[in-house]
Amino acid sequence: MNNARTNPLYTWYGDDFTGSTDVLERLGLAGVPTVLFTGLPNEGDLRAFADCRALGIAGQSRSQGLEWMDTHLPQMFALLREMGAAVNHYKVCSTFDSAPHVGSIGRALELGMKAFGCSFAPVVVGAPHLGRWVVFGHLFAADRRQVHRIDRHPNMQHHPVTPMNEADLRLHLALQTGLRMGLVDLAAFQQGNAQVRLQQEIARGAQAIVVDGVDQATLTETGRMVQELAAEQPLFAVGSSGLTYGLLEYWRSAGLIAAAPEPAQPAAVDRLLVLCGSCSPATARQIEWARQNGFAHWHVDPETPWDALRPEVERALAAGKSVVLYTALGAQTITESYGAAFSARLGEELRRLLLASGVRRVVVAGGDTSTHAVKQLELRALTFTASLTPGAPLCKGHAQGSPLDGLELVLKGGQMGPDNFFAWVRDGHCMPQIF
Repeated sequence: MNNARTNPLYTWYGDDFTGSTDVLERLGLAGVPTVLFTGLPNEGDLRAFADCRALGIAGQSRSQGLEWMDTHLPQMFALLREMGAAVNHYKVCSTFDSAPHVGSIGRALELGMKAFGCSFAPVVVGAPHLGRWVVFGHLFAADRRQVHRIDRHPNMQHHPVTPMNEADLRLHLALQTGLRMGLVDLAAFQQGNAQVRLQQEIARGAQAIVVDGVDQATLTETGRMVQELAAEQPLFAVGSSGLTYGLLEYWRSAGLIAAAPEPAQPAAVDRLLVLCGSCSPATARQIEWARQNGFAHWHVDPETPWDALRPEVERALAAGKSVVLYTALGAQTITESYGAAFSARLGEELRRLLLASGVRRVVVAGGDTSTHAVKQLELRALTFTASLTPGAPLCKGHAQGSPLDGLELVLKGGQMGPDNFFAWVRDGHCMPQIF
């Protein structure tokens, strides 16, 4: 690395691509110069974004087993540590869905603490701006109608790969790691002694310390505590974009960053290409809205004859239509044929369609689909363009010398966005930010 490079304020590794852009959005809205690399950056990548104060790497550990994590995460964490930031964040989904055998947050905690030489790590999951709250160590999440304990959430309790059947994050993590659990709860925040409680948990040997988060005040106080701990030595933390939000509020109050700029308003485009690999009800409603409102649409699966389908899609795009390609309309049984290889094939077809049609704005829905499909676009990095709906920003792709350099894309988690979200992306509509 270039030793003359200024150390960033903050680095993160996202366990999937959609979650990684969630953090990119938080930082971008705050006006912090930020880049998200789509893989391990090389010297040229780092030089190209030398002015950035926050750097991230979009990963895929959420869909991987322990052997993959043991092989790949140490080199990711080693690079983050070399960058020299005080706070280093393993970014997970705010629904915290994970399991001992796949996407193990517990194993990531162990590897990250070892890489950074930490005896403990804060676990900050609450993200009220996304409808996620942690109260006395228990995770709650909103759907369209109400707030549910995560193990009773109509979608998350039936997740096809990592169902959530335990709301107490300490118990959930204890199935994935032998690290000693701790908690800084809401009562400690209300009594004004959250920092005292955190120090007590550290003193008694707690290693994975869950921190409640219910509103701006609790997250800002958490950001202060984390940043002050990181002043002593580089800190490794696990959490959602709620951790990023808390850090930003503290950085601004401490004069480390300037006031947030006015939000950008993106221009409309004439056509949009959408690739959906999500099984969520929210994405199903978005697909159905698009089907009823003029989008050309095709269902695709591992047996799709692409040589026959591709010309049909190209003709629709050439006629000025927006297009949705989708693998499911709501919940379905996931088989091996719908795994990483299928997502990569979808990405290959997406690249062909983009190059043939000249479409310059795309949506990819679904965490695993985004992770594996976007890699086929060979983009080296993403930067923030605008916030369309919380957690699913419009980004700009960077790939010097490629015809896809400058491609605008949204990587959308399954639960994100209103029913007419695809039209919002096409038309450049922005939803007000609500904490």
